[in-house]
Amino acid sequence: MPPEFTPFRKTKIICTIGPATSSLKMLRELAEAGMNIARLNMSHGDHASHLEVIRNIKNLNKTAANPVALLLDTQGPEIRTGEVKEHLTLNVGDVVEINAGGGEDIESKSVIKVNYRDLIKDMKPGDRITVDNGLINLDVIEKSAFGLKCRVVDGGVLKSRRHINLPGIRVNLPAITAKDEADIVFGIKNEVDFIALSFVRSAADVEECKRIIARHRGHAQVIAKIEDHYGAQNYREITAVSAGVMVARGDLGVEVPIEELPILQRRIVKECAMQGKRVIIATHLLESMIENPLPTRAETTDVANAAYEEADAVMLSGETTVGKYPVKAVQFLDKITRRSEMSGGIGWARTRPVTDPKAQLARAAVELAENIKAGAIIVITRRGVMADHVTSFHPIYPVVLAFTNMSNIRRKMMIHRGCLPFRIEFSNDPEKTIRNAFQLVRSRNLLPEGTTVVVVSDILAGESRVDAVQVRQLESGTAAKGKEET
Repeated sequence: MPPEFTPFRKTKIICTIGPATSSLKMLRELAEAGMNIARLNMSHGDHASHLEVIRNIKNLNKTAANPVALLLDTQGPEIRTGEVKEHLTLNVGDVVEINAGGGEDIESKSVIKVNYRDLIKDMKPGDRITVDNGLINLDVIEKSAFGLKCRVVDGGVLKSRRHINLPGIRVNLPAITAKDEADIVFGIKNEVDFIALSFVRSAADVEECKRIIARHRGHAQVIAKIEDHYGAQNYREITAVSAGVMVARGDLGVEVPIEELPILQRRIVKECAMQGKRVIIATHLLESMIENPLPTRAETTDVANAAYEEADAVMLSGETTVGKYPVKAVQFLDKITRRSEMSGGIGWARTRPVTDPKAQLARAAVELAENIKAGAIIVITRRGVMADHVTSFHPIYPVVLAFTNMSNIRRKMMIHRGCLPFRIEFSNDPEKTIRNAFQLVRSRNLLPEGTTVVVVSDILAGESRVDAVQVRQLESGTAAKGKEET
């Protein structure tokens, strides 16, 4: 029999919210099952429907033991087919015409409308057009001034507004569309914690998003979504300017050869670990649970591998937007990741070289905690910087209990692997702040009395404050004794 599950799950769970889960009741059930972050997919719904979800999350957070953070995911420069009166059946060998011009946005049996006007200019005979995440594939056989004639290679049923990929083609669309900017401003106004920027192709795309956030005095962090050929080429520079990266395997698995996808995922996860950045594994984790009450064995292994690679978070999409078993899907993610974490991880983060003094102190705290088998690392962090450093080294055993006095910083720490964040009152006396943290740990029964913990905080040295690492015992009184290392 396997050992009992650990009380703290390191891998965070992101749930995309949709018609099946937007009510306060369902959001509460998802949170109780293990949801840490709620995703708003701006490719669907409008501001009014997303605002209702935001309000429900904020109401949930008023009483929840642990807050749910908000991630707004932009639509990005997407290419889509038009509306259809009836679903179109495309058979292998059929010849259809792609029309990217004006006119009525209704498709016929032989003509498929596309909303990208430069499609004809960008494509040539022999190029491939992929529809609906690879379910339908068309090869261009002829090009004219008015359209593209294509042969159906992989057939299927074409529904309205299906997503299109053009593998290997750099589309002539802005990194951030007018809709994206309006959505980002909407998110800033409603205090979302993260902006997931779609179809990031270069570091400049992330910097542009940061400028929009700064211009509107927002505090959201940018998560760069790698989901096309160009983003895959530039993932190192993209990671360097982002708070984190999302491996968006739906589009990415169409844009690159499918056999390359697992290798690319592992490279991106490793790069994030070596740069101390957050990484999210997304798309098709438990896809079968949209219809079925159990995941497949392959899906279970996929989720376990994400935990083994020490991803910060795993994300559900259709499973929690329109799926029949959204709460069960979260429960399975929770079970699988907890069990996988107990067998250890790949350990890349603990090998990265650092020169920043705070990062060096954080590494020392992690190594000390592991060497003495501490029950937890307690981090006192006003703006979350030190908690970011500590958790970026992915401690093997001790959980990171992070304490801040700011609610928005607490929510942002929900994405950190192995981090359980709290908000407490801070004192001008660092020792009183540490005592406040200890009191909360005891009141919530997070650790047994007498547990050895490593504390990372600032201390008073004369009239100055200096960062310090301390070894303490969690005691029942208001004081905590121990030795101190500065």
